[in-house]
Amino acid sequence: MENTADMLPENTSSVPTASNSVAPPEAAASPFAPRTDLSHLRRYAEAIRGELGKVIVGQHDLAELLLTALFADGHVLLEGVPGVAKTLTAKLLARTLSVPFSRLQFTPDLMPSDVLGTSVFRPQKGEFEFRPGPIFASVVLIDEINRAPAKTQSALFEVMEERQVTQDGTRYPVPAPFVVLATQNPIEQEGTYRLPEAQLDRFLFKLSVGYPTVEEEVAILRGHHTGFGGAPLEAVQAVVSAEDLRQLREQVRCQHVEPKLLEYIARLVGQTRAHKGLYLGASPRASLALLNGAKALAALRGRDFVTPEDIQYLAPVVLRHRIQLTPEHEMEGNTPDDVVKQILQQIEVPR
Repeated sequence: MENTADMLPENTSSVPTASNSVAPPEAAASPFAPRTDLSHLRRYAEAIRGELGKVIVGQHDLAELLLTALFADGHVLLEGVPGVAKTLTAKLLARTLSVPFSRLQFTPDLMPSDVLGTSVFRPQKGEFEFRPGPIFASVVLIDEINRAPAKTQSALFEVMEERQVTQDGTRYPVPAPFVVLATQNPIEQEGTYRLPEAQLDRFLFKLSVGYPTVEEEVAILRGHHTGFGGAPLEAVQAVVSAEDLRQLREQVRCQHVEPKLLEYIARLVGQTRAHKGLYLGASPRASLALLNGAKALAALRGRDFVTPEDIQYLAPVVLRHRIQLTPEHEMEGNTPDDVVKQILQQIEVPR
C-alpha cells in the first residue's frame, strides 16, 4: 500500500474530495425541534471530525459518509488510485475510537487461517486451542482487499455478516463494535481478483476517493515544504469509547421513518431489478443499508426523522457496488452511478 504518512503536512492530508453521491441535502440545521436529544451524538461526531481535521484537509463529505457508516453499524469499501491516502484515512478514523484495531495486508498467498486464526495443539493439555487471528478486533483495516483470491475472501463472509467466526464447530464472537474498512485500487488489474458479489453486498457503502483539488494539494505541499516530517497519526486521539458508540447506534436505530419513505426505499431498490441496463439488481440487504444509513445521516444532520433527501443522497454509495451493468450499457460508457441517477429521476418522491 502506498506510504502517504511521510508525505502529508500537519493538519493536511492527500485525501481528495470524494464524488460519492448526488447533490447533498442541506447542511444547515433543521428548523424543526427534534423530539429526541441528539446533542450527544452531534458532539461526538464533531469531536471525531475535529481529530480528523488535525491531519485531513477538507474532505467534509467523505468524513460525513464515514461517520454515517460508523453510526449505522456498517462496513465501508474505500476505492481510489494509489497515493490518495485511503489507508491513512481508515487508520485515522480507527484512532478516534478507543477500541482494538488491526490491519491486514491482503496478498495472493494469504490463507483464510491468516485472517480468522487457527487451532494449535497444546501437548500439556492434550487438546487443540483456538488462536484468534487479526480479524478479532473492533476496527479491522483490510488493505488492498482485492489482492487475495476467492478462498480467502470467502473467509470474511460469516464474520462480516454475523460478527462471529466458526472454527472446528465452535463459534467465536468478534469484539463489539465490529467494523471492516477495506481499500482497493480500481485501476490496476494485474495480481488482483474480482470481489465476490456476496462479499460486496456486505459493505454498507462503497466510497470513491479521488484526487485532491489544486488548493488542497497546495496546502499539502506547503506543509511538507515547511518541514513537516513526523507521523500525523500521533496527533489524533481517541474520543469515543465502545460503550459510547453502542449508545449512539441505539439512538440512531430509534430514528423516526415515515411509512411512505419505507415504500420509497423499496421502490428505488426494486427498480434496480427491473432496469433494462442492469443484469444484476440490488438485494433486500441494500434496502436495509439505505434505511440504516439514512437514519444515521439524519441524526448527523440534527434531525430525528428521515427525509427523501437523505435517501437520495446515500443511494449511489449504497447501490453502486451492488448492481451490475449489462455489457451493452457498459460499452456505451455508462456507470452504475448513472443508472442510480436515472432511477432516482424515475421514482416519484414522497412528500
